[in-house]
Order: sequence, then C-alpha cells, then structure tokens
Amino acid sequence: MLMNTHEARLDALRGELKTRGLDGFVVPISDEHMSEYVGAYAQRLAWLTGFGGSAGTAIVLTDAARSPAAAILVDGRYTLQVREQVDARLYAYENVPATSIGAWLAQHAPQGAKIGYDAWLHGSKWATGVAKALAAKGGTLVAVEGNPIDAVWQDQPAPSPAPAIVHPDKFTGQASEAKRAAVSEWLSAKGLDATVITALDSIAWLLNVRGSDVDRTPVALSYVIAHADGTADWFIADEKVTPELRVHLGNAVRIRPRGAFVAGLGELAGKRVAVDPERAVAGIFEALKGAGAAIVEERDPTVLPKALKNPIEQAGHRAAQARDGAAVSRFLHWLSIEAPKGTVTELSAADKLHDFRREGGDLRDLSFDTISGAGPNGAMMHYRVSEETNRTLEPNSVYLVDSGGQYPDGTTDITRTVWVASPNGAGIGPSGEVKDRFTRVLKGHIALATAVFPSGTAGSQLDVLARHALWQAGVDYAHGTGHGVGSFLAVHEGPQRIAKPSGGQAGTDQPLLAGMFLSNEPGYYKTGEYGIRIENLVLVEPRAIAGAEGDYLGFETLTHVPIDRRMIDTALLTPAETAWLDAYHARVLELIGPQLEGEAKDWLEAQCRPVLNPIL
Repeated sequence: MLMNTHEARLDALRGELKTRGLDGFVVPISDEHMSEYVGAYAQRLAWLTGFGGSAGTAIVLTDAARSPAAAILVDGRYTLQVREQVDARLYAYENVPATSIGAWLAQHAPQGAKIGYDAWLHGSKWATGVAKALAAKGGTLVAVEGNPIDAVWQDQPAPSPAPAIVHPDKFTGQASEAKRAAVSEWLSAKGLDATVITALDSIAWLLNVRGSDVDRTPVALSYVIAHADGTADWFIADEKVTPELRVHLGNAVRIRPRGAFVAGLGELAGKRVAVDPERAVAGIFEALKGAGAAIVEERDPTVLPKALKNPIEQAGHRAAQARDGAAVSRFLHWLSIEAPKGTVTELSAADKLHDFRREGGDLRDLSFDTISGAGPNGAMMHYRVSEETNRTLEPNSVYLVDSGGQYPDGTTDITRTVWVASPNGAGIGPSGEVKDRFTRVLKGHIALATAVFPSGTAGSQLDVLARHALWQAGVDYAHGTGHGVGSFLAVHEGPQRIAKPSGGQAGTDQPLLAGMFLSNEPGYYKTGEYGIRIENLVLVEPRAIAGAEGDYLGFETLTHVPIDRRMIDTALLTPAETAWLDAYHARVLELIGPQLEGEAKDWLEAQCRPVLNPIL
C-alpha cells in the first residue's frame, strides 16, 4: 500500500519525537491565544491528520507498533466528520467528554512515558490534569522548546503580516480610553497591579482595533498587559502598526514588538497580576512564575463588558442583520429556482450565498466557513464542504445552510433548512418524518424565542425549552442551543451560553443579562440521511410585566429571513406558535421586502403569508 500524505506526515513527526527523546506528543487545534478559530500557521492538527473541524485534539505515541499508536479526540459535533476526514488506520477515534487526553494516556501510554506538549497552545489547568494522569503510571508531561510539528512542516505558512486597523467609535459606542479606565478601576478595586489579556477578541474590543490575521474573525495577533495606572503595553508585530493606530491609542498605550512579550511578563516581578486560566496558555503562567510575579486567577475583565452590547452596537447589529437578511432571502429565492434543476452543489450554493452577501454591501468577511450540507452531509452538525465531499442538492431532499457575515456594524449567524423540490414543483414533498422533526425543532425555537425569565436565570436553565418537543418524540441533538455573538468580532463569544449544564460546557452557569446577543438554534440530525437546524440571533432585553415581583427578561429576535413553510406540519403547532410564526413573517416582510424587487420580492411575499394559507 502506498503511503498517503498524512501517513508520511505522521511518520515525520514520530521521527522528530525520537530525536527529542519523547514517547509522545499532544496536538490541539489552538494558537498562543486559546482561540477557537486559528490562523493558517497554527492549523497543525489539520496538517497532520486532515481533520477540518474547529475543536479536537490528537495524541501521537512515538512507537508506531503500539495499538493504538495515535488517537484523535472530538466531541459529538464531529463524530461523523472525523470519520470522513481522518484515516482510521492511523488514528483511533475517541469521544469527548467520554474520555480525555489524560485518561487516554493513562490507559495507552507506556510506563514512565515522556509526553511532550507545547505550553503556548494549552491551558495551565489542562497541563496540571494531564501531568497528574501521567504521574500515576510513572510518566511526565514535558514542555517542548519549539513545536515539533513546526520542525517537520516544510511549507508552514507564516503568521499574517496584515496591518491592524482602527475600529471607529461610531461602531463601538465607547472609546478605548473609557474601556481601559474601567479595567484600571477593576484592578485597583481588587488590589492588583496588572492583568495579562491574551484573547484576541478581548484585545480588539479593549483597544477598538480590528485585523485580518485569523480567517473569519477580524482580530490582530497581539498581547496586552494592562496596568492599574491606566496605561497598557500592546505587543504586536511592528509591520502591523500604522500611524493612524498610534494616534488612535495615544501615549497611554506603549506599542512594543510581539516578540518582546515574554520579556514584558518578566518585568512584572513582585507584582500582583491577574490572569484568566480559561484564556491564557500555560506558557504565560510559567513565565510569570519564573519572574516572581504573584499570579491571581481572575476572569478577563473585558469578557463581560464586551458581551453587554451598548445601544450603538445594538443598532449597528440590527442594520447589519437587515442587509444580511436581504442577502440570504435573495439566495433562498435563487435556490428555489436553481436547485430543483439538479445542477447546484454544496460548493456552488455556498459561493452564490457569498456573492449575494458581497452585493449587499460592506461585507468584510464571512463570520465562519459556510456549512452547506445536502442530504446526509447536513447530518454532520459542523460539516465543512470540500471538493472531496461536495454533493449535488438533489431534488426531493433536505438542504441545511448555516452561514454568517462580518460587517463593521455587526456579526451575523443564521441557519435555514429548506426542501429542495422537484423540477416544476412536482414531487412528493417532505416525508412525514422530516416534517415532524422540522416542526419539533421549530416549536423549540419558538419556545426559546418567546421565553420570559427572571433576572439571574442562566442559559442552562432555558435549554430544556428548545428540546422539549424533540424529547417528546424520543430524539435530541448533540450541540448547545445558543452561543454568544460578538460585535464585528468572534461569532462565538462568551461568557453566556444556552446549553445542557453537563459536560463542562463553559458559560452555562452565566446569568443572561440585558444587552447580550445569543443564537437560538435547536436542531435534529439523522445519520446518513439529513440534518435540520433553525437559527436566529436574539438580544436579551428587559421585559415589563404588570405586577411582576422582581426584574424579568426576554428576547428580541434580530434575524429576519423566511422559515420554509413546506417543511412544517401545521397540525403540530399550537395557536400561539402559529401566531408567533405569522408575526415573525410579517416582520420579515416589513424589514426585508423594501430591499427586494421583482420575482425575489414576489417570492418573499408568498413565503411570508400566514402559515395556514397556502403559497399561491
């Protein structure tokens, strides 16, 4: 059998590990900032294994004769995808949270093993836990000097040289000076001298800057050390700094080379320094300990303020959603005409949707790679289409498209699931099962959209609303129901989250607060057949209730695009659910209708008719 590319790369890595005296090495999807999405230079797991998801970790043992000699660990979102993309001859498939790197090593690593890890790609708590698991069988976790994958990745891309840019106050609603002053007050109140801010979206928010160093997320590779006196050190590559940036930040922000960051940590000797263990890598903790700083574990002080969108950010998001909704509606109209011909593929559909967004104006990037899943590919929750997996949207089938745009005034994220009809509208239509599942997903979506809840309620307490109708049919979905969304920043933003409280999901215990953006996206996935998801973004807002004993909150729906009526079993909807859907479509027509014309507008008007009225 000829050796394939990923087998050759695995062999090269094992050779490098042998020269370093290591018995294994851990390969995460991560960068020096613990980012969810990483730059091309940091896509080490994809290069090594072929896995294209956004969450996963591999462990490679140096001895290829062991069984298993390597494994790849992913959560339920990627159970199908990992099997499509990663060679089972080379890697055992493992599920998280059923197992972990520590548990796998405790079972499969040789006695007394030296397992390498890159301390600039893992958190300190992770390192402590894995080291403990290895110690139980006489092994050690070894921080490497230089990542061994970088040593064998011959054509590894360099980090992006693109300049950072100023993000104007007209979009942010608050000057960087005011944000830095708030961090200074926070430090002083806690008796701290400084805080190390490493999350790229936190830095972008704090300094009111954006960049293009990471695909789909407008951030610049850099670090910040903020001080209690209101000053800050920004560590960023020299070529990224423009004169406009220097004027924007003023004298209170010292701009220093990114390569000087470790030296900057060393300057904190004897200082009380706040570090977020969820967002800062182990290498930062080790550098601060080596310098003699007193480390205080605290959540990044920008995380919650960033999540609470001010009125300017809220207005900007609504404007971005209106443009985005028109683009997606034009796409769905186009799809209704072209897909039944049997010539549209997942890739061509994603490209066409991108075109409509570009034509809509002011699109800076997509907010993530479009999930364009036809038939069985839609059953992979975070499916990423490629030339190898590309399918045609076949007539009489289900198509799921999850997509979003990055605009200077807002970040969007929407999923629609539609029925691909037969040519000329002929055909049998969705099966009873498909309509049942779609309608139950819709019922869950409506239940969450209409929820009213007391102040202090966490996302985990609302998650059951979205699942209730599915549970009644004995089915569920293996992903969270809602994630936070940034303002021209990360499409997945904490600390808020709507999800089951189990499995260690961060943010499920965070109370929902007025001003937070979240997604509302229940789903259903039948392996090998189809996937269904309905996603809108929502804003947490105060709810005035006559006679209420305490403060209450609810959701404003921000996304406005028709929901496919052909997929709905109206007999399963209650009168209240039908009224919500009709009111939602009336609002879609009000906001999106004036932006469309001709056949596209006629199509929209038909889609937005009262749900119990047939489409003419």
